[in-house]
Amino acid sequence: MTAQDHDLGAAGATGEPATGPVPHGRSGDRASAPAGDGDDGVEDALALVGRRSAPSPQGQGTPAPGQAGPIPRRHRGMPWDEARAVASRAGRAGALRTHRDSLSASLGRVLATPLTAFIDLPSFDTSAMDGWAVAGPGPWTVVSGEHGILAGHGEAETLVDGTAVHIATGARVPPGATAVIRSEHARTDDSGHLHAQRQVLHGQDIRPRGQECRSGDQLLPAGTLVTPAVLGLAAAAGYDELHTVVRPKVQVLVLGDELLTEGLPHDGLIRDALGPMIGPWLRALGAEVTGTRRVGDDADALQRAVTESEADLVITTGGTAAGPVDHVHPMLRKVGAEMLVDGVAVRPGHPMLLAGLAPGRHLVGLPGNPLAAVSGLLTLAEPLLRQRAGQATPAPYRASLRDEVHGHPQDTRLVPVVHRGDTVVPLHYRGPAMLRGIAAAHGLAVVPPGGGRPGDELEVLELPWPPSSEGCFT
Repeated sequence: MTAQDHDLGAAGATGEPATGPVPHGRSGDRASAPAGDGDDGVEDALALVGRRSAPSPQGQGTPAPGQAGPIPRRHRGMPWDEARAVASRAGRAGALRTHRDSLSASLGRVLATPLTAFIDLPSFDTSAMDGWAVAGPGPWTVVSGEHGILAGHGEAETLVDGTAVHIATGARVPPGATAVIRSEHARTDDSGHLHAQRQVLHGQDIRPRGQECRSGDQLLPAGTLVTPAVLGLAAAAGYDELHTVVRPKVQVLVLGDELLTEGLPHDGLIRDALGPMIGPWLRALGAEVTGTRRVGDDADALQRAVTESEADLVITTGGTAAGPVDHVHPMLRKVGAEMLVDGVAVRPGHPMLLAGLAPGRHLVGLPGNPLAAVSGLLTLAEPLLRQRAGQATPAPYRASLRDEVHGHPQDTRLVPVVHRGDTVVPLHYRGPAMLRGIAAAHGLAVVPPGGGRPGDELEVLELPWPPSSEGCFT
């Protein structure tokens, strides 16, 4: 197993330890240098004291995208924003698979084509309230039977001036009606005449035909997520089925001999934190997770698992560095994969990677430390999956930083934060092996090289679920 991550991504000024026990420790978050190279330790020490220092040039010998091979000495990886762009382009490379299905089966997918109205909404003038349909000025002679005009019935007889009829909400307004008076705003006298108790305006409480849309209007664009509200709108507009993008299939391979699936850690074994987390996270991004499979420290078993997978995207956890049981790079070279991203200049998560396995099929290798794996999900997996699922990429937003955040001299940092009013506040417990901070976070702030000071406007990455509690650990 490689050394634990020495990224300053631990706590900076918080005084917290840089790492806890390292799940999937074979690909801890240090830059992948040959054994004995101490440059990372120097850089991380500088990170604790060298805020706002200018980024140094990239190390020599960095492989170009598409080249496989050993990671060279002082490899810094691709810039974070460039890596995200590469992942997004990879997701756009193949044609989207689409399908027509029932409304209920379309929930959670994305519209492949715009939602266009088949009919006017409403398709006829309807009453907005329970009350009386009236014609002309009052008082009015009531001409209805016991129940009047109910919703779902055909067109009623024409009202002549000076007459009124009972009407229910949603019922078709009869020809000749000039207004609807709410039940509580009118009274009848002993002679059967209706009197309004407040001014009656022409057209009041009538929903005119086509008020919401006209036949042929575009209601929603392609790329819209099908929510329960979208299903309701589609049904109202006359749809029985929707044309949606098929969810990309993803398989998760959790690597390592040291992982337990239940019970307490013991005898050098630790609980697998990524297996329970990665699948649900991917589902929240719109993927169809075909399964989470555990693979030991066996190069041949890893190769079989990857080559036999029928998923559009294979996610591996751990094994992306250069330790004795880090088999991901050698396996990718052996199967002839195209290396698109080989390391990213981000902390935590530096040794993440993205490779093309075949046209339309990719592999994202996540580091083994839990928060580093989250970094890899947001950096590489999310942009790729959003494109494969036909989803529009959320517009980034920026927020003001309340507290200072230490930065790495050259790398971007992703730091869990919570919202406090108009600001975001960095959370403690943000070391690469820690999940306590991200579990309480509302998002991750993108901290540039050199760090951030109070008042700095930083980009914030949203998590694919609503914010939870107010959070703690600040």
